[in-house]
Amino acid sequence: MMSCRSSDNSGRLSLYLNLAAAALIPLLLPGCEKKAPPPPPPPKVTVAQPVQRVVADYLELNGTSRAVRTVQLVARVPGYLEKVLFRDGQLVRSGQPLFVIQQDATLARLGQAEARILEQRAQLEYAQKQLDRFTGMVQQKAAAQSEVDNWQFQRDSARANLSDAEAERALARLDLGYTKVNAPFAGRIDRHLKDRGSLVGAGENTVLAELSQVDPIHFYFTISDLELGRLMMSARAVPVRNGFATWPMAAGLPEEEGYSHKGEIDFAATSLSDSTGTLLLRGVVPNSSGAILPGLHARVRVPLEEKRAFLVPETALASDQQGAYLLVVNGKNVVERRAVKPGMLVDHLRVVEDGVRGGEWVVVKGLLRAVPGQPVTPEREAGPVAPAGSRAAEAAKVRP
Repeated sequence: MMSCRSSDNSGRLSLYLNLAAAALIPLLLPGCEKKAPPPPPPPKVTVAQPVQRVVADYLELNGTSRAVRTVQLVARVPGYLEKVLFRDGQLVRSGQPLFVIQQDATLARLGQAEARILEQRAQLEYAQKQLDRFTGMVQQKAAAQSEVDNWQFQRDSARANLSDAEAERALARLDLGYTKVNAPFAGRIDRHLKDRGSLVGAGENTVLAELSQVDPIHFYFTISDLELGRLMMSARAVPVRNGFATWPMAAGLPEEEGYSHKGEIDFAATSLSDSTGTLLLRGVVPNSSGAILPGLHARVRVPLEEKRAFLVPETALASDQQGAYLLVVNGKNVVERRAVKPGMLVDHLRVVEDGVRGGEWVVVKGLLRAVPGQPVTPEREAGPVAPAGSRAAEAAKVRP
């Protein structure tokens, strides 16, 4: 009897274990069937094709503005400074009165010269009459020849004294003109160096002020021998023999964008500097407003020649130890590194002199998400780019 009960208990235990295992199987199956999550899509970047334009090749140089001419206004006659007829730093016209020096002494000397002229003229007339009278008396044997000789001497002396008096009057008039200091040319005058009431011109050339002609204004700059060769090929001129007259140039001032001040090259030095190996050039630029002051450091641009070139946004360019490069998306939407040779900047676009042939899709935004050799999702600036291998992409390839 007891053996039968043990057999029954073991059978029940086996049945319970089988039922528990069957109940756990559905719970374990979902875990075995769980799949890995799909990979993230390639990062999005913005692409654009290089723009082809006709651009002018330039020499980018540094220059300094200088006045066309600068003079020091000095007191040429002694006296007290009576008037200052300008505001410091103002633009003045040619011939404009600037200073007045005491005129009393000069007017007095002029009056003395006028009186002496009248005196010598009277003596000359008297001596001439006496000479004529005694010449007639000698012919009538009524006077000696020595009287004629004496009055001839008196006449010649009076004539010489009259000429001397007239010269004194001319000098007095000249000194009277020097009491008024006028602008010899139009320009900008500096501050006055002597105040009213100061004694000036007494035994020395007293500097009263400095005047500079600023319209037009000069820009001086230098170019290297290599740049000179490029300029000579473009201008087809030898600077020493023909000069670069009428060859255009432009200047850009600090805090300005671009080169808004247009002018021409009007001078080239006769030789290159031994110490620097550069040639000094000068451009002349209109400056009617007087806004360009002498002594400004400016950017100078000299055009060489026009050519067709590809341009890309400045932000699309990157550089590393190997040099400048662009990130290009190929037909399979994979990023490629393209080494390029950048050129000048034109309206926020950079000229690419070598490395692109046109038609490439260059990454212009999202450069940090674009890794060479990795796929991306390109979007054109005007809309999304069709995926590589799609019908739309194939149609875009053959579309003119």
